[in-house]
Amino acid sequence: MQPFTYARPQTVDEAIALLVEHGDDAHMLAGGTDLLIELRNGWVHPKVVVDLKRIDELAPAIVERDGFLSISASTVMADIVADSKVQRYFPALVEAADVVGSVQIRNRATLAGNICNGSPAADTAPPLLVYGADVVIAGPDGRRRVSVNDFIQGPGRVDLGPAELLTSIELPIPTTPMGSAYARMTRRRGTDLASITLCCGVDSAGVTRMAYGSVGPRALLKLDETGVLADAGASADAKAPLLGELFIDASPSPTSMRAGPEYRVAMLPVLGARALQKAIDRLAEAT
Repeated sequence: MQPFTYARPQTVDEAIALLVEHGDDAHMLAGGTDLLIELRNGWVHPKVVVDLKRIDELAPAIVERDGFLSISASTVMADIVADSKVQRYFPALVEAADVVGSVQIRNRATLAGNICNGSPAADTAPPLLVYGADVVIAGPDGRRRVSVNDFIQGPGRVDLGPAELLTSIELPIPTTPMGSAYARMTRRRGTDLASITLCCGVDSAGVTRMAYGSVGPRALLKLDETGVLADAGASADAKAPLLGELFIDASPSPTSMRAGPEYRVAMLPVLGARALQKAIDRLAEAT
């Protein structure tokens, strides 16, 4: 690991000033579960590491306000899993956060970091897409809000300028009943990256939202507004072609070591049907 300067700003503005000053030579540290591995393996060579953990505005917090549940940038997965508000409104996000890495990782890894690295296999990306989450970004030109669907652009690519940082993730609190569920497929239990990540949401208007990752360059969100998928009385045969349409854009890498592309494509509708049924059951419980 090469030497670098360590900076600990006290405010968001101080952090932005450091990013402006050092440009690509600066890397941000929040949970550090990705950055430390990258440093150790020599994949990145920052001259300055900007530690965000002493910034009060970014301190771990999950707050309900103005119709949103706001999750600050330093909030770790373990806090999300344990929070009663997230459990009540966004159970699929709890299920996704609860399988990120190991117990030790979940006590350090942040929700913000999980999506900021732009990984196609990020567990929390599908539920954030299904729930219509936004990110709030601060930079030299002020603050802006971007949907998670627009924020995640591809492997290692997100909508962050060179001197911008994510301050919070905000999820709109559902105003009508919704059932949701998360599913994933891995080679083994434990800390393995998923071969498929998937979230399904069904609302009382009959709209089905399906988001899935690890089967292309980024997680994708698809909608079915026919009402057939959301219909508890519709047969599996009636739903099968509609499920197939939702997964038509899956394009798994042929070089991945975790699973072959044919297997992933074949398993997508299987996991999708399971998550869909669980979401329907949860919607019935909510209503």
